[in-house]
Amino acid sequence: MHLVDRSRPDPWHSGQGRRELMVTVYYPATHTAGRPAAPYMLPAAAAHFDEVTANDYLGLHVPPGRADWARTVTHVTRGAPVAAGQRGGRLPVVLYSPGLGEPRAWGTTLAADLASRGYAVVTIDNTYESPEVQFPDGSLATMPPPPSSPDAADAYVRKALSVRVSDTSFVLDQLQALNSGRNPDADGQPLPEGLAGALDPAEVGMFGHSMGGTAAALAMDADHRITAGIDLDGNLTNIDGSLMPVARRGLDRPFLLVGKDGDTDTGPGWQAFRAHTPGWNRQLTLRGSEHGSFTDAEALVPQLHPGPCERTDDIGTIDTATAIRTNEAYVSAYFDHWLRGGSGRLLAGPSPKYPDMVFVK
Repeated sequence: MHLVDRSRPDPWHSGQGRRELMVTVYYPATHTAGRPAAPYMLPAAAAHFDEVTANDYLGLHVPPGRADWARTVTHVTRGAPVAAGQRGGRLPVVLYSPGLGEPRAWGTTLAADLASRGYAVVTIDNTYESPEVQFPDGSLATMPPPPSSPDAADAYVRKALSVRVSDTSFVLDQLQALNSGRNPDADGQPLPEGLAGALDPAEVGMFGHSMGGTAAALAMDADHRITAGIDLDGNLTNIDGSLMPVARRGLDRPFLLVGKDGDTDTGPGWQAFRAHTPGWNRQLTLRGSEHGSFTDAEALVPQLHPGPCERTDDIGTIDTATAIRTNEAYVSAYFDHWLRGGSGRLLAGPSPKYPDMVFVK
């Protein structure tokens, strides 16, 4: 969906009179036979991802032209009717925020898995901070390279997070409008059959990777419509080393921290956050993982056949299928518990079924 906030000028382009976003809504579908699989990326976005993002921002060691990202297909069918949810047909809503320099498509594996379990998952591109955003008219908005000096980078990240918090609240507003029967798409693109009215606005979660995980914590702090969140290896300290406000005061709602293995800079912020959060919280470590192990890198990098050192640098030493299966299990168990009243047994302590997920005291 193409969403336009007519009340807010674009914070990255002051001459632009309105803030425009692109989001993707994943949901459980029915009557999918004969419908084409959704492409992983649209053509202009795919070309920019190949030429710039894959190596310059994500450091994937993938030479341009190795993959055709526009023709890469997914396990997602586009535009199929919505399958009814468990509670009177309504679907809990989960928002996804990607990392800095990552497009919203980089979370497709987890988003599609959650949708298959009965959620409406909304992935958000934050325009001019996402590496590439293709709009329905074919135009492409790209992210200028972030500043390199520490002071400028610190100011940039603080602004980006503030913008993400505002974007998230706006997206929630638009989802509420959609649920009331209005089509919020700025171009009037028809909604899939059954989507209007299918969402449960009282059951909203959010998760994200890297800076998207940070954004999930900050958005929860700012908007109480979000009742549960997950931070996948995202820092809660600023670049200058100071604690973010949410780390200094914690949250009054449940929050899960999942980190990579080995050396990490998330320690001070996560420790402060847990110390100041009075309610439910957990910290987990995925053994053998790297920063990219919580994204589609786990599914895609092995198919691009990098060298052993490059593969380890991208996604660690954990077996790919194990990483994906474990991530999906814990993310879904968390939202099942807090948004649908599930048992939460998997969150209580180590599981022999998933030995690579370690609980941090």
